[in-house]
Amino acid sequence: MVAPENRVEDLCSDCYKWEEDPSTAGLLQQNRSVYHYNEHMKEVLARYKFRGDAVLVQVFRKAFHQTFEATWSKDFPILVPIPLSTDRKYERGFNQSLLMAELLLGNPEELLSKTNSEKQSKKARKERMERENTFYVPDPEAVKDKRILLIDDIYTTGTTVRMAAKVLKDAGAKDICSYTLVRS
Repeated sequence: MVAPENRVEDLCSDCYKWEEDPSTAGLLQQNRSVYHYNEHMKEVLARYKFRGDAVLVQVFRKAFHQTFEATWSKDFPILVPIPLSTDRKYERGFNQSLLMAELLLGNPEELLSKTNSEKQSKKARKERMERENTFYVPDPEAVKDKRILLIDDIYTTGTTVRMAAKVLKDAGAKDICSYTLVRS
């Protein structure tokens, strides 16, 4: 639940800002996150993503599944994990977003790809928001008229999920939402 002081009408203040910009308005119908970012979660995510402790995903199974069921169980979308570039996946040995998507009912579909780019975790907010879109849809027919749920580990600025949503929307996806483990 978003605190009242962080809301504008029926949107969180962050989504409201994105919706004010004509280039990003309407890309995402909603984002839901299970946890808020804090020092403890910062350490857990660092172990999970950057130190290769992939088994930590199991700690989140129950809460991630319950929030998903409460939000999307009636109108099941296609689960699409945010991809990693080939270099990043090789470096980590796994895609943390794919592992999270596999916690949910249904089979995740890797309908997005990503070119190699710099690490986002080392960039400031402004740099993240101004970066070039590195996502692409290899097979636009696979997303045409589909309801898509993007799965990612953390919503920091909203740039990643909106860039992914942009290429999916351009490829013909009908509705796009995002679901993240953590929201900063």
